[in-house]
Amino acid sequence: MARIAGVNIPDNKRIEIALTYIFGIGKSVSGVILDGLKIDKNIRAKDLTSDQINTLKNYIEENFKIEGELKHEIRMNIRRLKEIGCYRGARHQKGLPSRGQRTKTNNRTIRGNVRKTTGSGRRTVEKT
Repeated sequence: MARIAGVNIPDNKRIEIALTYIFGIGKSVSGVILDGLKIDKNIRAKDLTSDQINTLKNYIEENFKIEGELKHEIRMNIRRLKEIGCYRGARHQKGLPSRGQRTKTNNRTIRGNVRKTTGSGRRTVEKT
């Protein structure tokens, strides 16, 4: 199992898909990486030679922000938004969507599965 940028790459997947297990690398970026290194996209990760793995490691670490560095940058950007007091920063502080989505319905992902409304408001009366 190859290890690139602190992430174990799955052996039985095509290398184009296997690279997407690294945070910050999607399918299009993995295609760009493989084209730049002239590695076949359809080869399985277990079939890579050690030279190819080493060149992949070096190329990715030199040219892309990935994993911890990228997460740190995102965290700092959100902190900056909160400090300057802009609208997006306030939405982040409140734990609400910050990109214009509706909130009357369909924001369970950002808030968690919080159901604040109840039924009709009627109580059922126990019969004795």
